[in-house]
Amino acid sequence: MSFRLQPAAPSRPNRCQLFGPGSRPALFEKMAASAADVINLDLEDSVAPDDKDAARSNIIQAIGDIDWGTKTLSVRINSLDTPYWYRDVVDLLEQASERLDQIMIPKVGNGGDIYAVDALVTAIERAQARKKQIAFEVIIESAAGLAHVEEIAAASSRMEAMSLGAADFAASMGMQTTGIGGTQENYYMWTGEARHYSDPWHWAQTAIVAACRAHGVLPVDGPFGDFSDDEGYRAQARRSATLGMVGKWAIHP
Repeated sequence: MSFRLQPAAPSRPNRCQLFGPGSRPALFEKMAASAADVINLDLEDSVAPDDKDAARSNIIQAIGDIDWGTKTLSVRINSLDTPYWYRDVVDLLEQASERLDQIMIPKVGNGGDIYAVDALVTAIERAQARKKQIAFEVIIESAAGLAHVEEIAAASSRMEAMSLGAADFAASMGMQTTGIGGTQENYYMWTGEARHYSDPWHWAQTAIVAACRAHGVLPVDGPFGDFSDDEGYRAQARRSATLGMVGKWAIHP
């Protein structure tokens, strides 16, 4: 065993991450009352471009007004290839209360992406004399992200969690998938008598777990797209846990 020991991941529960769009503030109280360990208020995919500003204002107000209990409170900002992300960071750090625990950075492709957000967050924290250091969680959603997964995991002392975003990752890879997460119709072995379905996400999850464990980051599985398939969701969650992931996403209906 190496004499350089693996750092421990943050010692907090991360079994379920519940997402809800910032454009629907009526959901916030229900999310706060849920059994989820982590709440992710979303500014990205679930919010239409014309609603970004209002969603950001809704979230800033809710961070201070709602009793989030002991939950980890996170906001998913827009990706760095959009004109929205810098305003997300600036407004959150300058206007939201210190109840905010972390920022989720989507579609991360390399360590430089983390550096860019870290530099901005650090400058604002110092300027505003914020007492709590904001943590980062990221989503691996592309071939570049997986290729640089260890670099990303080691990119900042703020890093606490990393998730797999199966849908965008599949698109980036050119995968012929029919659903978000779970087994896929055409991904099977034929024995001559029956089909045996395997897990097309296994290798990506394993790479994420290894990078996270090597650098003291929590590995988390992402969304499961078929809301009508409870057993499929449970099966995916159990496979992810078996591989070493600590939790999974849930999306508010």
